[in-house]
Amino acid sequence: MKLQQLRYLCETARQDMNLSKAAKNLHTSQPAISKQIQMLEHELGVDIFLRNGKRIVKITPPGQLIIQTATRMLRDADNLKKIAQEFTNEASGTLTIATTHTQARYALPIVIKRFTARYPKVKLILRQGSPMQISALVTSGEADVAIATEAIEQFHELVMLPCYEWNRCVIVLPKHPLLKTKKLTLEAINQYPIITYDFAFTGRSKINQAFANHGLEPNVVLTAIDSDVIKTYVELGLGVGILANMAFDAKRDKNLRSIDASHLFESSTTRIGISRHSYLRGYIFDFIEMFAPHLNHASIKATLKNNTSDGIENSATPITTNSRNAN
Repeated sequence: MKLQQLRYLCETARQDMNLSKAAKNLHTSQPAISKQIQMLEHELGVDIFLRNGKRIVKITPPGQLIIQTATRMLRDADNLKKIAQEFTNEASGTLTIATTHTQARYALPIVIKRFTARYPKVKLILRQGSPMQISALVTSGEADVAIATEAIEQFHELVMLPCYEWNRCVIVLPKHPLLKTKKLTLEAINQYPIITYDFAFTGRSKINQAFANHGLEPNVVLTAIDSDVIKTYVELGLGVGILANMAFDAKRDKNLRSIDASHLFESSTTRIGISRHSYLRGYIFDFIEMFAPHLNHASIKATLKNNTSDGIENSATPITTNSRNAN
């Protein structure tokens, strides 16, 4: 049994049994992957995949367990390398951050600037996607940390580190009637077409819940996966926007106006998710603390040591309401 066989196996499963995609990602050929997997099956004495001719169509029940174990073995092998690197060259390496567009665009730039100044030899990689996608990247070992608000708590293999609470604003064109409203209400907002985030992003469930609690159906005419797109279509006059407070910058967004809506919606919490099975190098601890200062080395290690079976954790230090306010 070789680690290479396990890599071929896990990548094939990750690509939904598409050998062509697996071969492309692993920089090898489809026949090479097929041969190595068959050799592994022969050694283990069980079929990992169910085949229709030469085409893989399904993972067998024992195959599911084998893939889970293989994933852990590959993660442990990667941890061995990280431990060695920690002691041979603690100031260099790679940090892969999986996050949403809004975090990458608005919350992370200042933190990354500080981080790269302290660790110039650490290569930074940003992987953007939906909360579900970025959480999966961490559980599979393809990223070190996930930063998001929605869906991240659904991944029980991740330990959650609450960072900060945030809320929303409504953005409109200058001279919009809502700007004359003494106190913004959901009923007033719902008189106009609404442009906001896709349901999987940036606390969208809290928006829907607020309207539902008032017996209203939000008149959402357009959804997007990032704040910049929402602002673009508000500028075109297609409706009013609901987005994270942090995503509005009065200096940059000169053609728009912002109205605070934090009294209308329940606040959301942005979290950092890390795999409970990963070895964290020193600079990863430092990055987390730069992003959320209350999460120091001691509190992170205590959370990792005492994480609950469901994977959802609260730091011993309380989270704060942060002006960055974003998913």
